[in-house]
Amino acid sequence: MGWRTDSPLYSLTDDEQNKVAQGVWEGESLGGISEDNNRLPVPVVWLLGLTIITAFAITFPLWGQRPTADIYLEYIQNMDSPAVQAIATDAGKMEYLVNNTKDDSLKPFQERHPLTMDDLRMIKAQVIELHNQGLDLSEYTVIGDKVVLANFEGNVKPDGTIERKQPWWDKGYTIDIFYVTYFCIAVLIAIKRLPHYSWKPDHSIAH
Repeated sequence: MGWRTDSPLYSLTDDEQNKVAQGVWEGESLGGISEDNNRLPVPVVWLLGLTIITAFAITFPLWGQRPTADIYLEYIQNMDSPAVQAIATDAGKMEYLVNNTKDDSLKPFQERHPLTMDDLRMIKAQVIELHNQGLDLSEYTVIGDKVVLANFEGNVKPDGTIERKQPWWDKGYTIDIFYVTYFCIAVLIAIKRLPHYSWKPDHSIAH
């Protein structure tokens, strides 16, 4: 399986291996079906690229956005209010808290990371303690029943500490970029290991 890398977009196979592949191509009847060697239509290539870009654009705010303590602060501050306590069920209490959130900027994150009343009870003391210390709750991640400092390190803040917020480009789908890259590279290698599309089989051997 000879490789050549001097012109990878033309062929990744040396001439000898290409001749072997051409012989197999011509000699294999494929059950009486003749397979031509045509290039992938350019519109299909552009469509694939558009599909990948569109998929990432649509899922941009969704993939991997970690739940931070600040999106639950208003819930926790109101969970012991008379209006909430008057509701009989935990599900009803949670529905009230969700429907009466005043900070509209947090609603998309709350929808992506819903909690139950039991979840709120488990993190309540931790969130209140951090809030009372004047800490930035957006730098703390909620993991199960724990509220922990996010494991990100960003810019240096005016007070000399390091910003611990999830960067905009790391929304969990960074790994998807690698998967898409691997896929495209694998397809490119598979195609370029075949005879170049400029060679056209005449199927004379098979028939």
